[in-house]
Amino acid sequence: MRDRKGSGALKLLCGMILLGFMAFVAFVGFDEQQYGSLYDVDLGLDLAGGVSITYQAVGDASGEAMSDAKEKLRKRAESYSTEASVYMEGDKRICVDIPNVKDANKVLEELGKPGALKFVDEDGQEVLEPKHIKTAEGRARRSEGVSSNAIEYVVLLTLTPEGQEVFAKVTKANIGHQIAIVFDGEVVSAPRVNSEINSEFAEITGLESLETAENLATTIRIGAIPVELEEVRSDVVGAKLGEKAIHTSLLAGAIGLAIVILLMIILYRVPGIAASLALLCYVTMMIVVLAGFDITLTLPGIAGMILSIGMAVDANVIIFARIREEIGAGTTVRTAINNGFSKALSAIVDGNVTTLISAIILNILGSGTVRGFAQTLAVGIILSMVSSLGITRLFLTGFYDLGIKGKGAYGETKKTTKLNIIGKRPIFFSISGAAVALSIGLLIFNATQGDMMNYSIDFVGGTSSTIDLPKDMTLEEIQTQIEPKIATAIGDSEGNIASNKVVDSSQIIVRTKTLSLEERDAMTKMLKADFGVAEDGIQMQNISATIGQEMRRDALVSVAVATLCMLLYIWFRFRNLTFAAASVFTLLHDVFVVILAYLLFNWTVGTTFIACMLTIVGYSINATIVIFDRVRENLSLDSHKRYSLKEIFNLSINQTMTRSIYTSLTTLIMVIVLAIVGVTAIREFALPLIVGVLCGGFSSVCIAGSLAHLMMRKKPADTEPQK
Repeated sequence: MRDRKGSGALKLLCGMILLGFMAFVAFVGFDEQQYGSLYDVDLGLDLAGGVSITYQAVGDASGEAMSDAKEKLRKRAESYSTEASVYMEGDKRICVDIPNVKDANKVLEELGKPGALKFVDEDGQEVLEPKHIKTAEGRARRSEGVSSNAIEYVVLLTLTPEGQEVFAKVTKANIGHQIAIVFDGEVVSAPRVNSEINSEFAEITGLESLETAENLATTIRIGAIPVELEEVRSDVVGAKLGEKAIHTSLLAGAIGLAIVILLMIILYRVPGIAASLALLCYVTMMIVVLAGFDITLTLPGIAGMILSIGMAVDANVIIFARIREEIGAGTTVRTAINNGFSKALSAIVDGNVTTLISAIILNILGSGTVRGFAQTLAVGIILSMVSSLGITRLFLTGFYDLGIKGKGAYGETKKTTKLNIIGKRPIFFSISGAAVALSIGLLIFNATQGDMMNYSIDFVGGTSSTIDLPKDMTLEEIQTQIEPKIATAIGDSEGNIASNKVVDSSQIIVRTKTLSLEERDAMTKMLKADFGVAEDGIQMQNISATIGQEMRRDALVSVAVATLCMLLYIWFRFRNLTFAAASVFTLLHDVFVVILAYLLFNWTVGTTFIACMLTIVGYSINATIVIFDRVRENLSLDSHKRYSLKEIFNLSINQTMTRSIYTSLTTLIMVIVLAIVGVTAIREFALPLIVGVLCGGFSSVCIAGSLAHLMMRKKPADTEPQK
């Protein structure tokens, strides 16, 4: 007995040490500032504030030219912030993210200018133009001097025919003098002319290292690139709005987590305490992993992390439901704990893998904030499995070994509900069929009138501005006072401006045509002068119509590819096409019902729509898999065919009913708190998810099983056996 208690105390001690260590690393850290990993997490522009802009090459551009253009933009971006990042998006686009800049319009104005490379003589006169140089290459070679082992570093210039002629005149006139190479106003090199050069090639010698030669060659190429760049997408986020987004999102996460922990303890007693401690470990591990792997945290990323907390409870709910069933069947508590974890394993793995597939597809096909959401969701799924299958078990067996062994501390399931879900199939099918038919009908009707849905500028192009007014104004005041002045500032005589007021906030959202830099600057100055709006209280998103069409297409591709991959996985795991087919129809049902909500409430459809729909698809399939896993188990146990197929399906649905209700409830808590406390962008994500979670819970219980039963019953080989 003492050994058992000692083992339990050791397990609990190890668990608490793990929790304490992860909390210390996350919130305190080992450095002198004692900031912890929480302060090392990279924040996206929507949280830190700053500028994000995407350029596209006009006309044809070689890979080398695009690489040089990227390098030019990187050098310019780093002059504004050392934390700037520049990366390629496909073959023809370059993305630039610059956090924590104050004068965003100035950055937008200066960043995309053509390269300001000049060759200047000692009198300050420009003597050569970048267009006269074909290429520049840094090299290391053996010196032609006395020592054959000496290495010298040079830049080899290849001139155009016109450049050769100009260079000959310039070098002849400047023998013995320096010609400075100036890039963006800074002298990067000032070689001396030793003789007239009348050749296709010229050399800059006397450089101290190969790296110096290569850097100088890159700078010269950058100034000479024949690439014209145009802005196709940009975001300007004020630091004030970013800080507010962080505050409200963290508040939502803390409130939601506290409610979920309280609910778990009330519902599951000792197992609930174990799950709550494991959940705290999960949150701290999430923070450490985000910082350790340099995953940029965006606003949708925070939503994904908070959502994953709600979904992380699902694995514990499945395990605890199994434990209660085992205790109710008469096994000892210790055996029930072991059996609960082992029997729940397949449903947990299958459910999490399908959601992980959704996150991976989003990360591959998505971009920007959508990718940030996918990365945090993927990390959350992996850590949730570690938490539920490992850490929860450590705490739970620790409590048991310490002496908490009474069945009352763990609960037991003595009776399973006996709802005739399969028998009510006509009712459920009628309700779902009507909702899907209405959704499709509205889509078709809207298509005849214009756009199928209320697309945001993400999908159609334009400029969206979120403005934090110093004082609250009614929608009528906004339309009569602010909109006319915006129209004047941007030169919109037709008045194609739409304004929305953010609920319970002094913020407004104004959508206009795609604005030029000058128009955006004029609008910003007007808002500051006439309405006292702070510069860091304005967020602008600018997207061209071409980009909008591409994003709409990519959204459909993302959902289609993710759905196909998940269904292939289900087919592989269950070895039964019926289950995969039933899952297809169920998730299509959920998608159309959520789309119906978008149509009825006129919610805007943008980039968060992609993440939202794939989350709902993953959640729906996850819930369906739990039921199908139990059907598969009960079919294998019923080797003597004592029960009809209908009875097995009804039994399986009823056995998992508690899990379906509790999981939907805990996930809903997190999402509802997001919708209440979160900022506008978070609310646009959370509201459809509420519909999706409710619909997913309904469809997994009332639709999926009934569809699978109907299809299996129609097969000659699967006719219902007699009792």
